[in-house]
Amino acid sequence: MGAVPSTPRPGSARPQDTAEYLVGTFVGEKSFPLGSDFWQKLLEHPLNLRWPNDRVQEACQRFAQNNYKTRHLAKVLIHLSQCLQECISTSGAPSPVYMKAINAVYISSVFLKYLIENAQSNNIEDLCLSLDESEPVPDGFIRDINIENLVMHNVLRFIGSIDVSTNTYLLHQELLSFLLIAMATQLLYGPSPGPTDVNLFIDAAMAQESSLVSLVVRRLLLNYIMRPHVPLNSTPYSLFSEGSQPGVLQRVSSAAATFVLLPFNYLVSSNGEGMRNPLASYSLHVLLILNYYHKCIVGDEPVTDRSDDSAASDSIPKANTYFSDNPYCKALESARDIELDRVDIEGNPHNGSLVRLPFASLFDTLGMCLGDETAVLLLYTLVHGNSDFLEYVLVRTDLDTLLMPILETLYNASKRTSNHIYILLIILLILSQDSSFNASIHKMILPSVSWYQEHLLHQTSLGSLMVIILIRTVKYNLSKLKDLYLHTTCLATLANMAPHVHRLSAYASQRLVSLFYMLSRKYNKLAERIDDKIGKSGLVEQGSLAEDLSAELHIYTDFLRIVLEILNAILTYALPRNPEVVYAIMHRQEVFQPFKSHPRFNELIENIYMVLDFFNSRVDAHTEDGEWSVEKVLQLVIINCRSWRGEGMKMFTQLHFSYEQESHPEEFFTPYIWRLALTRCGISFNPGAINLFPVDLSVEKLNDYGGDVDKRQNGVLDQHVQLDV
Repeated sequence: MGAVPSTPRPGSARPQDTAEYLVGTFVGEKSFPLGSDFWQKLLEHPLNLRWPNDRVQEACQRFAQNNYKTRHLAKVLIHLSQCLQECISTSGAPSPVYMKAINAVYISSVFLKYLIENAQSNNIEDLCLSLDESEPVPDGFIRDINIENLVMHNVLRFIGSIDVSTNTYLLHQELLSFLLIAMATQLLYGPSPGPTDVNLFIDAAMAQESSLVSLVVRRLLLNYIMRPHVPLNSTPYSLFSEGSQPGVLQRVSSAAATFVLLPFNYLVSSNGEGMRNPLASYSLHVLLILNYYHKCIVGDEPVTDRSDDSAASDSIPKANTYFSDNPYCKALESARDIELDRVDIEGNPHNGSLVRLPFASLFDTLGMCLGDETAVLLLYTLVHGNSDFLEYVLVRTDLDTLLMPILETLYNASKRTSNHIYILLIILLILSQDSSFNASIHKMILPSVSWYQEHLLHQTSLGSLMVIILIRTVKYNLSKLKDLYLHTTCLATLANMAPHVHRLSAYASQRLVSLFYMLSRKYNKLAERIDDKIGKSGLVEQGSLAEDLSAELHIYTDFLRIVLEILNAILTYALPRNPEVVYAIMHRQEVFQPFKSHPRFNELIENIYMVLDFFNSRVDAHTEDGEWSVEKVLQLVIINCRSWRGEGMKMFTQLHFSYEQESHPEEFFTPYIWRLALTRCGISFNPGAINLFPVDLSVEKLNDYGGDVDKRQNGVLDQHVQLDV
């Protein structure tokens, strides 16, 4: 073994034509001009080396040392671009150039990844993506061309314009893997984008024309929807070789069809969840990374609401920084249902760059995949950013397709990351802002819910199940996560649902009253502790424990008020349709007694006692009927619900909470998406080079460097749950 050879081995027949020699020459000191036949030999040769990781590292180190002089990374990227241009011109038909393109993209990925993760002081200039002025170039080649823009244009053009087929699958997948590696420069910087961040390849992607951007967004989503599999029954030899010569693919059995230039596990780990369907997984992660990218720029542009960005360098006035527009985000936000095109038959003009998608297929695919965090991020991105898709979701009559996997995931919250739970709850909050959604979920009856273990749920409405799971999530948060945003989001969603509740089940009604009791106990304990700390002086010292407890008490006061508002909304606007809620309040009416005269709660308690007085008097009027049973009391409640008129009830303004994304969502989403990309796509990356999120450096490796990525996510999703009055 030893160092990578750069000279032929003695006694070998035509050693200059072996893969060993060609790769050794590529990483060596000699610079080959762009028009040299060396590139033809390198890219056309079956690269069937099986080097261990240490030899790969040696080759990469030699390449990094010599690339300053040879500029071989720039040259192989130029050849990749030329191969892709030729592939596009053949419109996906199999041709020898496909083998060259696959070799070029794989070689580029291996050495580009090494240069990025070993860049000195985040100096991306180490990539040397330019040719020397003295470098001879072929006729017609523009010497000063921007190479990163050239390669990104052709990679994106191939992905966007060439359909995925048996012939093109492998090249599509390797190009998506290349994009993830090229965009990994984001890992070198902090979560707050700054004007000194250098992300050459992502910036080049952002600079593409809108028509190409739309094609790419559409193709990435179609890959995710269609979920094409590795063509196991294909015959790679006939596609990528001539005659009896073995092609670049020795077999087709793994996500990368075992490209054997170098050990595939040097680039990726087979442990990634996305390896089950790599093309779909890679496509989704590439789309999300592009969608949430924001470039911070110093200049004289009008300052937007992002001008207070904390990522701006201390030496640069914040007022002089702004964020450039993201064309991928705009394309995704403006995507529309392809079915609507059939309606526009009267000559209504269409924007030619508009992304058109089969919303029905996208809806169904998301419903099948919501156990995966990345799918949840896509659903959030669509319902928050794309009003057409949100409207489509809200008019679907089978909302259980999305809601059941969401609710099941929340039920198993202890097995999920906190960020996964946050995003799911925000999706529910966004949906609950629509009154038709709140009404329709109570009309859908579920025969059973097999995964709910604490209680037999039989013939329960989807709305009742949602109430049960949200309350259960609050209780879980109280005991485990203790997160203010999570509480607020759950209660805000319940408040939005309350006026539209219809025939809430007995179990859901009991859980709702139980929620008030649980919060009231916490409130009372805090109040008692504060009284003990304050003592006879009646003063709260600044910075004392009593002050902290007072702040927590204020939070629980707000929570209790929201729960009372929820109960009030049901009793005020939907009492005749919810006898089980009335019965649950009657059954536990003692829990409301301590708050009857409380100045913060008495006005909300009054309505509850007005209802209690009405129904208690009806029960008392039938005391001579003998012993009461649950069934008899409930039947009496049902009968009297019909005569309930609500005279004297105090009408409160309906609470309506809306979700508002923070002004700097990339600070949460970019680290989150990259964490998922490293695990789901199995991409290995030097943990010592990652600054985007905290990495436990006591672990020697990340993925291929060893162990799984830390399941705890970085940061908290800052959000506004806004009360609309």
